[in-house]
Amino acid sequence: MRTATLGPAERAESLAAMAERELDLLVVGGGVVGAGTALDAATRGLSTGLVEARDWASGTSSRSSKLIHGGLRYLEMLDFALVREALKERGLLLERLAPHLVKPVPFLYPLRHKGWERLYAGSGVALYDAMSMARGHGRGLPVHRHLSRGHALRVAPALKKDALVGALQYYDAQMDDARYVATLVRTAAAYGAKVANRARVTGFLREGERVVGARVQDVEAGGEYEIRAQQVVNATGVWTDDTQSMVGERGQFHVRASKGIHLVVPKDRIHSSTGLILRTEKSVLFVIPWGRHWIVGTTDTDWDLDKAHPAASSADIDYLLEHVNSVLAVPLTRDDVEGVYAGLRPLLAGESDATSKLSREHTVAHPVPGLVVVAGGKYTTYRVMAKDAVDAAVHGLDMRVAECVTEDIPLLGAEGYRALWNARARIAARTGLHVVRVEHLLNRYGSLAEEVLELITANPALGAPVQSADDYLRAEIVYAASHEGARHLDDVLTRRTRISIETFDRGTRCAREAAELMAPVLGWDADHIEREVEHYQKRVEAERESQRQPDDLTADAARLGAPDIVPL
Repeated sequence: MRTATLGPAERAESLAAMAERELDLLVVGGGVVGAGTALDAATRGLSTGLVEARDWASGTSSRSSKLIHGGLRYLEMLDFALVREALKERGLLLERLAPHLVKPVPFLYPLRHKGWERLYAGSGVALYDAMSMARGHGRGLPVHRHLSRGHALRVAPALKKDALVGALQYYDAQMDDARYVATLVRTAAAYGAKVANRARVTGFLREGERVVGARVQDVEAGGEYEIRAQQVVNATGVWTDDTQSMVGERGQFHVRASKGIHLVVPKDRIHSSTGLILRTEKSVLFVIPWGRHWIVGTTDTDWDLDKAHPAASSADIDYLLEHVNSVLAVPLTRDDVEGVYAGLRPLLAGESDATSKLSREHTVAHPVPGLVVVAGGKYTTYRVMAKDAVDAAVHGLDMRVAECVTEDIPLLGAEGYRALWNARARIAARTGLHVVRVEHLLNRYGSLAEEVLELITANPALGAPVQSADDYLRAEIVYAASHEGARHLDDVLTRRTRISIETFDRGTRCAREAAELMAPVLGWDADHIEREVEHYQKRVEAERESQRQPDDLTADAARLGAPDIVPL
């Protein structure tokens, strides 16, 4: 199968092609659900368009806990259907659809009470494993095990001795959420979808009551396009209500935003060979292995301020540090925090006033002819949400349409990944890269790593690591702009790589080097490079300032101190 390149020329061609002739389906929103919907539609043989106002995954889909999981806590809520569905999807992603991007991750659950808690929690984890195995998609993960206190402390020496009487260890999976979405978009494009980021819907086209397309503004080059489609899918997550207001219809449900923040700390600050899952009075707290780092999260609080840039306040950071330090022998301090990020969960309102109890189920509605709305859900079940959205849209098409096939469609990079992984020592010898570098590339790009290596062959200087962010090669910066749709410095440092949260300087020290690497691909001159670097530095400073503020209101005001778009 051919791969798809999402460079500047391909973006311009996609916008022109979408405006040229009527599509079967136009998807609005380039997060995981929108990208999944575009792939579902394209692989059913539908002419498909996908537009995103900012960058791919720039909202919720780049700011999650990076977990692909069944939702162990939903078992406690007796939501067996949601857990069963999510466990099936977890298995598909690990084994078939994206083994290069989705990896097993162990978690230790410390037990605080003797007797009853081991029985209660152990029964839940046993049921979790059994439900996974029963669907035939649990073979990729080890089963849970019971640990004594001594064994648990050998596995996780960072824990206080009095923080547990024993433990359970079980497995889930994780991925880089923004990288996953970028790959999903490229896969949709490889099957024929026309895709464009930085393309904002400013209104819907109507014929009577019927929605027949959308007006789309090219945020990069200017100009507006009228893109006509037989069906439009609104997959805009926490912006669902705002998008719906363009047709004067809110629909049958309301999407409420819940803020979750995460801290990133260096690996050596927590001495453990396993992730941790801890109970808090409001929810659960994860300590998640993340390369040479840990991710600590998350919070769960109502948010009704700026949706584009949810801000983490000082109180949010203190909350996470306080709770994780309750079990750590050597506590974390503010000085240990490399990165902070905040995201918004799109929850379906109506079930409860507490955001942690709002539904993680998804829903699909057809509020007016020609328009389908999909909302709610969780990252792990994006493929099911996409299927349901396309199924609903198909009812409005005057043609026979094939059933969903995405259960059998691997993402780009999956095919051949395991063979290349087995050959990683030979690839290292051939390219002159250390085998650890080759493993890094294979786990970010799968078999598409060969395209990155081709850039290094053509220009050996790109085989050097990025200064001040040496987990990444210079070639990856170029590749992000030439192949993965990155249009701005922020896209590369925040989403195509994770430099913005994995370095204490938040990426400011390598910003100029990265901008200069992107410049030839994107046609930037010296003035444009300067604007990109200055914009990124202002964004980082605004985020730092927001994290010094005492509450949401002041944090939001501080974060909005940086401009949203790089000035022309």
